[in-house]
Amino acid sequence: MESLVLALFVCLVLALITKYLSIPAIPFYILAGVLLGKAGGGMLTTNEISHFFSEMGLIFLLFFMGLGLKPERIASNRAAVLTSGIIDLNVNMIIGFAAAYLLGFSLTESLIIASAFYISSTAMALTSLIENRKLMLRESDTVIWLMVFEDLVLIIILAIISAGNQNLVFFLIKILAVLGVLYALAHYGKEFLISILDRDDELPILFTFAAVLITASFSLYLGVPETMMVIALGVAFATTDPDAFEQHARPFKDVFLVVFFVFFGVTVDFSGGANWFVIGAISILAVASKLISGLLTGIFIHGSALSGLEIWANTIARGEFSIALAVIYGSPVVGTTIAAMVIMTSIVGSFTAKYSGLLRRGIVSRSRHKALMRRPH
Repeated sequence: MESLVLALFVCLVLALITKYLSIPAIPFYILAGVLLGKAGGGMLTTNEISHFFSEMGLIFLLFFMGLGLKPERIASNRAAVLTSGIIDLNVNMIIGFAAAYLLGFSLTESLIIASAFYISSTAMALTSLIENRKLMLRESDTVIWLMVFEDLVLIIILAIISAGNQNLVFFLIKILAVLGVLYALAHYGKEFLISILDRDDELPILFTFAAVLITASFSLYLGVPETMMVIALGVAFATTDPDAFEQHARPFKDVFLVVFFVFFGVTVDFSGGANWFVIGAISILAVASKLISGLLTGIFIHGSALSGLEIWANTIARGEFSIALAVIYGSPVVGTTIAAMVIMTSIVGSFTAKYSGLLRRGIVSRSRHKALMRRPH
């Protein structure tokens, strides 16, 4: 219990500081866990309580991801989603996988690192757009659709990882069947669900919390990973009143997720085989690969490399889903590599997102200056 109390206190202080400075808190939560855990002072240790809270953080994170996948919105914007998403996927997955494999990781480890390398932080991207007042920019819609496409790809990646030794086709059929049942329950019970959500007592919060935990527990009996079940629940509930479910689940997600990040940092051990050259190379490439995909997306979607620069600035940061992949896969070396990459890209991304306007104006001004210099006098 002492470790949990200390972790929450440290995170409260960090949250106050990062909100004041308008920078993302996630890398600092992880860094706090690293400094206070086995790689640092050893003041924090994992136990059953911290493990439970961390698991709840992961579950509610994935539930939120499911709530964000609204099929009708994706269908109405499928051209923008597909074009930007396919560019982002191909560039970053290929570079991430090639880099990891050439740096000595196995094929499976390279796939996990490439996936974490590819997935930008939805929380950090959306927060940066809001806090830096960029929602009115035309590039903001592209950034949002990139996040949606990445979430869809993440579901496929999680399905492949979770399948393990099972037949992948049978496993996917089982997942689709569960999704169909949950969707049917949400569809035919829509009026009942909305009647609960419209109440102003404790019932909506209790129902949301219980629904997520019961679904995760029931997955054990079905032989389906709880990660996939809670995503499916979120997708099903997205057909009813997703905003209300987000409102009632957000307090649980925010608190549990903070604990998840801190105690993930506690488990990081840089003396356990992690190579700083490898970490540095992957982190630098992670920034560069998003620059390439951002520029290509800006050119193809908006006809402007400067638009691509804005997209890059807001998608550099890796975060919650990269860490989730590391936790689910469970390799200490891979987890440490991903954790360091998340910390480094998040810090770089917080500054690029904040000062992208200055960067774009500087490039335009320099281009105009060069053009004037070339004119005959």
